[in-house]
Amino acid sequence: MQGSLSIERMCELARVSRAGFYRSLEERAPREESTEVRSAIQRIALEHRRRYGYRRVTAELRRRGMRVNHKRVARLMRADSLLAVQPKQFVTTTDSNHALEVYLNLARRMKLRGIDQLWVADITYIRLQAEFVYLAVILDGFSRRVVGWKLDRTLASRLAMEALEMAIEARRPVAGLVHHSDRGIQYASGEYVAILRKHAMVPSMSRPANPYDNASCESFIKTLKREEIYANEYENLEHLRDHVEEFIERYYNQKRLHSALGYCSPEEFEQQTRQESEAATIGATVTFFQETQEKVSIHVLGEGTQVPSLPPAPSLFGESTR
Repeated sequence: MQGSLSIERMCELARVSRAGFYRSLEERAPREESTEVRSAIQRIALEHRRRYGYRRVTAELRRRGMRVNHKRVARLMRADSLLAVQPKQFVTTTDSNHALEVYLNLARRMKLRGIDQLWVADITYIRLQAEFVYLAVILDGFSRRVVGWKLDRTLASRLAMEALEMAIEARRPVAGLVHHSDRGIQYASGEYVAILRKHAMVPSMSRPANPYDNASCESFIKTLKREEIYANEYENLEHLRDHVEEFIERYYNQKRLHSALGYCSPEEFEQQTRQESEAATIGATVTFFQETQEKVSIHVLGEGTQVPSLPPAPSLFGESTR
């Protein structure tokens, strides 16, 4: 805009000092930068329907090349009423008061190195205006991707079985995958265990009164309720099912940044994992502690892997831990 005029000549014509001119530029730049940051925060918040808290918004800004402090992002989001909806109190749906067989907890002993080595399953309730409905989900323990889910009006075993069948159909896991759940009757039922055995999966169950063995699934359910369920109202089960499908399949799995994955989405994280290990199948390991306190590690995933048998430790399929 200055054309052929020098800064000095323009200052003379405007009757301002050069120091004042440069000072005004320095004052204007932060205002413009602040406006740009605020606009980007608002776009991200709207894009993710106010599901993101300030930490994920900060991560998304940095992915877009904007270096912004998380405290500043929190302050701006608070000022613009963009902070995420907070969760409500957790209610359990687990009925572990049954005489069915339960299994050794393998999940807490595993060191995962790839996808489809550990699946984690859980069930939660969702309250509609006139009824309660139930959602069964299965997550990949490594990528946190939802690989199977089923929404229905009943807590019967069929709910969990259909979520499992969906996961098997989508992923086609190799023998030796560990399936971890709580001790609920849906997962201990003979029909459910039969599906696991048919596909050479190893059952694993949480310790009594210890729901945090299932932490990754609990975390997903908290996210689902905070970012989708509590933020909307649903006319009926079909309306809810459409929203849950949209959230899981096209938002959570594909777009939502996950702090445990280095702020990648589950799909992006799986793609990176496949690229890094295309040439080899990497197995998870399980560490057992015998009476001598000696650590014994075994592989539980891989082409042709047999279900582990470690006498005198209990059989992974046969013996009860009760």
